[in-house]
Amino acid sequence: MRTGGVLNILGKLLILISLCLLTPIPFSLYFADGMVGVFLGCALIGATLGGLIVATFVPEKDLGYRDGFAVVVFSWLGLAFLGSLPYYFCGSMPSYVDCFFESMSGFTTTGSTVLREVEILPNSVLFWRATTHWIGGMGIIVLSLAILPLLGVGGTQLFQAEMPGPTKDRLAPRIQDTARILWGVYLLFTLLEILLLLLGGMTFFDAVCHAFASLATGGFSTHTASAGHYDSSYIHYVLIFFMFLAGVNFSLHHRALMSGKLSDYWKNEEFRLYVLLIAVTTIFIVSANLTHHIYNNVSLAFRDTLFQVVSIVTTTGFGTADFDQWPPACKMLLVSLMFIGGCAGSTGGGIKVVRILLFFKYARLQLHSLVHPRAVDTIKLGNQKVPKEVMIAILGFFALYISFFLLASLVVTALGVDLLTGVTAVIATLNNIGPGLQEVGPSRHFGDLPDLAKIVLSFCMLAGRLELYTVAVLLTPDFWRMARKPVMRWQLKH
Repeated sequence: MRTGGVLNILGKLLILISLCLLTPIPFSLYFADGMVGVFLGCALIGATLGGLIVATFVPEKDLGYRDGFAVVVFSWLGLAFLGSLPYYFCGSMPSYVDCFFESMSGFTTTGSTVLREVEILPNSVLFWRATTHWIGGMGIIVLSLAILPLLGVGGTQLFQAEMPGPTKDRLAPRIQDTARILWGVYLLFTLLEILLLLLGGMTFFDAVCHAFASLATGGFSTHTASAGHYDSSYIHYVLIFFMFLAGVNFSLHHRALMSGKLSDYWKNEEFRLYVLLIAVTTIFIVSANLTHHIYNNVSLAFRDTLFQVVSIVTTTGFGTADFDQWPPACKMLLVSLMFIGGCAGSTGGGIKVVRILLFFKYARLQLHSLVHPRAVDTIKLGNQKVPKEVMIAILGFFALYISFFLLASLVVTALGVDLLTGVTAVIATLNNIGPGLQEVGPSRHFGDLPDLAKIVLSFCMLAGRLELYTVAVLLTPDFWRMARKPVMRWQLKH
């Protein structure tokens, strides 16, 4: 690993996010919440720290995939640290661990919170909270691919390390062009959602924050009651629509927008399974809720159920109902959806629909081979043959995922957290969902968990957002064994 080059890029990213820390200032001035000095100070800290790192370490142009892994992980850790400072200096959280947890939850688009009441935060801090979602939604590294080349830094290895999903659907020959295309679609959807929410009666501030959170599949709301604060079918269905879009592969959005053919969506096998999962789960839960008299109104039952199903499967975590009060079978289905997550190439977390699809295709192929041992079968996704290497990587991912899940659950429950709370807290953070069940349910928060448990869960958020491999590879001795000693700028003068 080229340590100097990695640290130099990290410094440039810290400077970039320092500029983002200035965006809440207009809201602070408008609401007169007294946070202008805090955001200026935090931006100064980030810019100074980043500037010192850039001034100290010599950049290297020939970075490899190994360096990409390090840049991604250290960048997210650096962003979580820098993003936690406004929470810490505004004095609304009892400890720095809580501030770091909230910041990591924002940048990883998890949406888990330590706050009992969200409204205690100043409005400008609420906007920063939503902004961390929006930045993390498509990935701060992908955003930087369009900017860092101007500074003389390449980006292909970073894209390979961070881009979510088992497949990298290149849209343009140059990686920075791909980043611009993805962010263009992301920005278009964000602006459209803000407009539609404004038409539904939301204030401009709330519309921006909720659009940032839903397009990023994050789930941070400006209200403790989440989206349930708005007793409006129109607003709920607008949020459902954009959460659904955010859970779809963004390269598929681009293809459909360029061709003008909605049929391009339905041709995609992963998209069809994604829609089927939502439809079947919604029908089952609506039926169960009506049977158990949880709801007496069919339209309300359908709206709340569809909202929660889409919110969970896309890993957004918004809430309009306390699903912890629903029948056990309904809760079990929702927990299952937490594992699945959105489509590959979406802003959602989780295992991803395409991995589930290919896993079951592989299982079916194995059963077929037992009955017909001489048959030569292949796994196809759409009309394309899936390479053996991809299937091996997917099976390895499942093994790594189970290991992470079991180990984290063991640690959290060993710290005194009850089994249901601890396990679902790990599921919620590892899959970047937000709420779990019981003490971390949709009407509760993570603030009462032990600090060490919050640290473990923060690590789960990072590992889940970066698809496990990126984080796990940094934990191997071989990765560090080949690390190069960084070159300092002052050494070049001698």
